[in-house]
Amino acid sequence: MNAIKKILGLVWIALGVAAGIYLVYFQALPLWEKGGNDLVPAIIYTCVLAPLISIGMSVFGYYSLTGEFDNV
Repeated sequence: MNAIKKILGLVWIALGVAAGIYLVYFQALPLWEKGGNDLVPAIIYTCVLAPLISIGMSVFGYYSLTGEFDNV
């Protein structure tokens, strides 16, 4: 079971990086290019959601890799 947790830790880290890339490149950049009223969601995607989601998922994966959840 602990081996599965370590493998899933790598999956969570990869998902965190992928979510950050997706939010910035495929959600925020088209809104930055449009301009106008679309700048507010672009700022929220870039400055709030992308770091929060990617860092949160990556830290969870790191803890899983290092064995923090082995006793649970």
